[in-house]
Amino acid sequence: MSLDLMNIARTGVLASQSQLAITSNNIANANTAGYNRQVVSQSALDSQRMGNDFYGAGTYVSDVKRVYNDYATRELRIGSTAVSETQTTFGKMSELDQLFSQIGKGVPEGLNNFFASMNALSDIPGDLGMRGSMLTSANQLADSINQMQGHLDSQMTQTNDQIAAVTTRINEISKELGNINRELMKSQGEDMQLLDKQDALILELSEYASVNVVPLDSGAKSVMLGGSMMLVSGEVSMQMGTVQGDPYPNELQITAQSGNKSMIVDATKLGGQLGALVNYRDETLTPSQMEFGQYALGVADAFNQAQAQGFDLNGQVGANIFTDINDPSMQIGRVGALSSNTGTANLSVNIDDVGSLTGSSYELKFTAPSTYELKDAASGNITPLTLNGTKLEGADGFSIDIDAGALASGDTFEIRPTSGAAASISVEMTDGKGIAAAGTKITADAANTGNSQVKLVSIDDRTDTNFPVTGSELTFEIDPAATPPTFEVFDVDGTSLGAAAAYTPPNISAHGFTFEIDSTAATAEKFTFDLSFAEGDNTNMVNMAKLNEAKLMNGGKTTLNDVYENTKFDVGSKTKAAEVAMGSADAIYTQAYTRVQSVSGVNLDEEAANLMRFQQSYQASARIMTTANEIFNTLFSSLR
Repeated sequence: MSLDLMNIARTGVLASQSQLAITSNNIANANTAGYNRQVVSQSALDSQRMGNDFYGAGTYVSDVKRVYNDYATRELRIGSTAVSETQTTFGKMSELDQLFSQIGKGVPEGLNNFFASMNALSDIPGDLGMRGSMLTSANQLADSINQMQGHLDSQMTQTNDQIAAVTTRINEISKELGNINRELMKSQGEDMQLLDKQDALILELSEYASVNVVPLDSGAKSVMLGGSMMLVSGEVSMQMGTVQGDPYPNELQITAQSGNKSMIVDATKLGGQLGALVNYRDETLTPSQMEFGQYALGVADAFNQAQAQGFDLNGQVGANIFTDINDPSMQIGRVGALSSNTGTANLSVNIDDVGSLTGSSYELKFTAPSTYELKDAASGNITPLTLNGTKLEGADGFSIDIDAGALASGDTFEIRPTSGAAASISVEMTDGKGIAAAGTKITADAANTGNSQVKLVSIDDRTDTNFPVTGSELTFEIDPAATPPTFEVFDVDGTSLGAAAAYTPPNISAHGFTFEIDSTAATAEKFTFDLSFAEGDNTNMVNMAKLNEAKLMNGGKTTLNDVYENTKFDVGSKTKAAEVAMGSADAIYTQAYTRVQSVSGVNLDEEAANLMRFQQSYQASARIMTTANEIFNTLFSSLR
């Protein structure tokens, strides 16, 4: 009987020792990230029969398990993806919001200072010092626009670098998970330390993208990103990477590679930090750059056109202050051709009406034999374009020129009419005498029925006998519907100065000046010209200063400053929405984390109690062993 007691005591000591070891390990790893609490399962040994009775034979450790809840862990991964995505979005939006509201405040201030210099010059239009000050303000405005664009470009570079860094870390995790799977297959998924490390890596991976985990019978786990991209399959690890964007190289695309095969990944469906970075770049940063480019085009076009309506100190038609909106430097980035195109066409975009621009980007697709469709990226609206010679017409404020080559069916281009403008705008005028403060007087006849527009191009000879000045105005009767189009000139008394003459649209040159007419009128129309000039005339400068409140943009709905302020407001609204979303995601994640910790986390109070309980069990089993030994010794003593 004492031998049975000894064996029972031995099994009790061993079981208690295992319980103490596991409890101690739990306590030691209470602060270890990713550690799952372990528990020992004890079972009774088969009882032994003695006579008509059965007696217990002791205990043994039947299993050591990780306390793990797959459902709770899956919810934690989902929460981790959401909170990482919202935190990344809020972080990037906060940077952009600060850029527009603080660093970029020099842009509207620069425009306001420019208008202030116009108001000052309108008081003394002939003052060269005032003219120099106005050019200085123009340069400061252009510099502030350039600098703001530089900051936006830095945001693009930084975001692309972050995307590349995330894909690098995902590749490292993918490789580690493949190695862990290989080891787990050897132990059929019984190595708890490897399982903890595997779960910790998958949880980290869920920060970068949404994760789906598929347990395998071999003990390994397959991991998918975004619900469709297999990253780890058993011990095989896929690799992610980045390549230049298509059609815009500076907007990196994400690739997935397995062996020699590579494919482009739709990052918008990945979620997590990676999806947030791509969505921020494509849905917020790029549109903001486009709208800022629209602002730059508005500034350049408004004042260049205003200059063309007046005379400078030399009596000539005012030249451009800023870079022309269709200068080659301002056209950079307006067209992007997809690499899959099979045609040879080389396209360019010409801005026809800045006021009609929307600040959006478009997709141009050609389908043979003659279908050209322009899809607005923001609204999704599709507009059919008409090919007129080599020019595609019908878009919002711009036309597309086929400069060379030919389109093939299926060719696709991304059109960004306002791209590059903010980086390229500069002041071309160097002499303050060139500021056109004096105004021209071109009056359309009240009987005109068309919407013809007349623009003075140049003053060729003010000494011409019939040059129109106050009291000797000239009236041009223009018939654009004639074949060929004709014009006839009448003096102030209505006397014709010659028979109707043909002209080649759009320019007409006569009596010492040249003007441009844009007309689709079906009948003849009349315009009266008074091109007298005086150095003290401030008419055009007053009109130029009024552009501060003129609704020139977005189809006559917004002023120049409104374009910038609306973009800043949109960014601010998105930042606030991102902050709210981050708070909600954080609350859900905290709830999921608490649930996991309540199941798998180490409770030090509970473990301390277990430690005392198993210590007492160990001591009691040891006492049984002492008792058995004493009985054994007593038995031997009685036989001496």
